[in-house]
Amino acid sequence: MKPLAYALRPTKIDDIYGQLHLVGPNGVIRKMIENNQLQSMIFYGNPGIGKTTLALCICNELNIPYEQFNASNDNKARLKEIIDKALEYDRFVLIVDEIHRMKRDIQDYLLGFVEKGDVILIGLTTINPYHSVNPAVRSRTIIYKLNDLNNEDLSKLLVDSLKKIDSNLEITDEAKEYIIQMANGEVRYILNILEALTNTSNNKLIDLHLTKQIIQKPSINIDKNTDNYFDTLSGLQKSIRGSDVDASIHYLAKLLVMDDLPSLVRRLQVIAYEDIGLANPSIGPRVRAACEAALDLGMPEARIPLANVVCDMALSPKSNSTILAIDAALADIEAGKSGNLPLHLKNQYSFDPSQGKYKYPHDFPGHWVDQQYLPDAIKDASYYHPQDTSQYEKMLGERYYAIKKAKENNKK
Repeated sequence: MKPLAYALRPTKIDDIYGQLHLVGPNGVIRKMIENNQLQSMIFYGNPGIGKTTLALCICNELNIPYEQFNASNDNKARLKEIIDKALEYDRFVLIVDEIHRMKRDIQDYLLGFVEKGDVILIGLTTINPYHSVNPAVRSRTIIYKLNDLNNEDLSKLLVDSLKKIDSNLEITDEAKEYIIQMANGEVRYILNILEALTNTSNNKLIDLHLTKQIIQKPSINIDKNTDNYFDTLSGLQKSIRGSDVDASIHYLAKLLVMDDLPSLVRRLQVIAYEDIGLANPSIGPRVRAACEAALDLGMPEARIPLANVVCDMALSPKSNSTILAIDAALADIEAGKSGNLPLHLKNQYSFDPSQGKYKYPHDFPGHWVDQQYLPDAIKDASYYHPQDTSQYEKMLGERYYAIKKAKENNKK
């Protein structure tokens, strides 16, 4: 017996839930089908939202023969078999799942046939193809993103699917909301849960109690090989940067479920210096200590030091003055704006008295002396601009502006 998710898979684009930007009245895929035209494409988006289903619907609607190829498991011999078959038809679609994993030799073999139009390629991936798919493949395709389904779409899908299973089955609103909440946007997950519910229900009503018995853990879609995982890391950083401690703890919890502590602690250490920086200089060592403790402890105890330090980071004053400074300096270097060091800064400066001599700042009042440090070509460049989000950086700013003023006075 086929799984419910397979048995209920749509065969026409009118039966697809969501994705109105592609299959709605003015959707680009619908227009292609209406005009009986098709070209190579890549669909990307989170798991379980209908990428494969859309590809199959296109083939069904246009009555084009097709074959499916999995870039993770299938080999070049399998692809050759498909290409030989494709050459027997005027139009033929090759659906490549996990196209970001396609090996170079297989790509090289395939690209010529795509280029000549012998094969229409529809690639599927959960990872942004602009980052993960070979440019040679991308240049021969149009890329479309499939959006996550909203709760309204998921609710309609759930009710419609239940009617198709058994028109006499009913589900309470509480059970329906719980399934949608736990599904985390995955259509496949909802259908799998419905199948389990219909297989275990002894009556015609699906209630919250039965649903909770079936669903013992939510579908947390944060596989570290997908965009969603990196989006969650990004959500953690942006929440800490935005000083939202509750959101920060939420995303921390989501990442802890993934149990990939090395990636998590690396990101936390970056945040300490990128987003907090000189506003709270002691945060760096504290984050490092918490991260080392987490790695030593492992889960579930690792959650404790990490929760402590994430709350600390979220509520800390913020400054990005140093990253702005180094990025501005790097931009100058990459643009060729630099030059030779002043002679007095070199290990062996000139003995020519006219070239001047290095002045040792500790020999002067306040341990500072006015002399040129930057190359002549950019001697007046300014990269660091103090921010006033903390007393510490205010103090640094006062010294910065005092030195700047002293230099200006010496020029007069």
